[in-house]
Amino acid sequence: MNFKQGHTLRIAILDLYEGAENQGMRGLRSIIKEFGEENQLNILTKEFDIRLKDEFPGFDFDIYISSGGPGSPIDTEGLPWDTHYMEWIDRMEKYNNDPENIDKKYVYFICHSFQLASRFYQIGELARRNSTAFGVFPVHLLEDGEAEPVLAGLEDPFYAVDSRDYQVIQPNYSRLEDLGAKILCIEKERPHVPYERAIMGIRFNEYFIGTQFHPEADAMGMTMYLKSEEKKKGVIENYGFEKWQSMIEQLEDPDKIRWTYKHIVPNFLKIALKNQKQVTAA
Repeated sequence: MNFKQGHTLRIAILDLYEGAENQGMRGLRSIIKEFGEENQLNILTKEFDIRLKDEFPGFDFDIYISSGGPGSPIDTEGLPWDTHYMEWIDRMEKYNNDPENIDKKYVYFICHSFQLASRFYQIGELARRNSTAFGVFPVHLLEDGEAEPVLAGLEDPFYAVDSRDYQVIQPNYSRLEDLGAKILCIEKERPHVPYERAIMGIRFNEYFIGTQFHPEADAMGMTMYLKSEEKKKGVIENYGFEKWQSMIEQLEDPDKIRWTYKHIVPNFLKIALKNQKQVTAA
């Protein structure tokens, strides 16, 4: 597979962090940089500030990654940027559904973006959690997840960084069937609490996929972040020393977060890249 000479892979990152301190954007930049180096690619990356500047990419990118972000994915409904985000998803889908457009647009939705996309597609109930999910947790593959190329190379369960106050639950199976969408993975089982397990990953259509966890979490960067005095103090005050210690131990385990980081987003990029190579070689 060879690009035509001089081709540049164009990647748009939709930043939904609203200026809040985060590790997500750094993780995405690192993955894209490593991917470009490993595959000897010319990559142009542009970031769009969705919530503060109401910026949105057009069709002149090959790959789109929409980030996590703070706050409620419910209460923003009707705000200009939220409305424009829904319109952007609709435009991307219509572009891909047009048979004349052979350069399909691949989109990955992360956490907050996943929740917004689930609201757009009416996949299930979007609700506030009983308590904040924060830490490193096991994620369980379903049958469709075991066959999903973006999740190739992962064990069942695999481990992911989770940080959210909201969740998508109670899947609308008739809606999923109408869309041809697939639930890929679900939250860890918690037999000691009477709460429904959240949907953690969905293949929305052939080109759109999303996860409610953070596949871009970089173990080394996250470890340094959590070991900083301010963040360590905050985690211990809110969740206890044992939670902080457990996160550090699991982040340093090469079979957990490092494995997830090395597989999910890179797999997504490889699949999208393969499509672009086929288009440019045609």
